[in-house]
Amino acid sequence: MLTIRSCTPADHSQARTLLAAQLEEHDIPTDSLDPALEGALSDPSRALVLLAEQDGQPIGVAYLAFTWTLEHGGKSAWLEELYVAPPYRGTGVGTTLLQAALSEATARGCLAMDLEVETAHARAANLYRRTGFHPHTRSRWVKKLNHE
Repeated sequence: MLTIRSCTPADHSQARTLLAAQLEEHDIPTDSLDPALEGALSDPSRALVLLAEQDGQPIGVAYLAFTWTLEHGGKSAWLEELYVAPPYRGTGVGTTLLQAALSEATARGCLAMDLEVETAHARAANLYRRTGFHPHTRSRWVKKLNHE
């Protein structure tokens, strides 16, 4: 049976394993994963981590970060990661996990949810499109800031 639940600090290693697999799948370094996950799990106002479990085994994760935006007029959720372990893809786990993330964001007062999709990741884009998301016409840019 599939269940979706909020992670607690006790779930750190299970969530980390799945998030690391997601980052590695996209060639993203995992060196900042532990402090980010610890910060998210220790303060629910920062983020929400949802764990999908099949018969008690962790098979998927969603990571939502919260922000206050001008564009949406208040609190908004950034769906930074949505990951389903490869053997469970195409079985509805991603859709169920995304629906849970949307419900939780709404319950926490979020006015919108933003996300990004790799241009070559059509399967993920289809999931989001089916759920009512639409692409922006702008591209995301980033600059890492040094803290020495």
